[in-house]
Amino acid sequence: MRYSVLLTAHATRDLRKLPKDVRKRVTDALERLSDDPRPHGCEKISGTDEWRIRVGDYRIRYTIDDKGKVVIVTRIGHRKKIYEG
Repeated sequence: MRYSVLLTAHATRDLRKLPKDVRKRVTDALERLSDDPRPHGCEKISGTDEWRIRVGDYRIRYTIDDKGKVVIVTRIGHRKKIYEG
């Protein structure tokens, strides 16, 4: 069963700010999360209930609700800034 992928308001703003070529790659990665929310290479972020996947130099941070079959994307950004506050 497929998961629904939802973006928070902050993640939506993050996505809009990305360069067009990066936005396309991130959008493709978000679509793949609906089939497999824990793809090869994903990592659990220590000290939180969030996961992250890499898309080049960019990261997608998200939580997974297995009961509700929902992936909630919380942040999208460059690897140097994604973990700040």
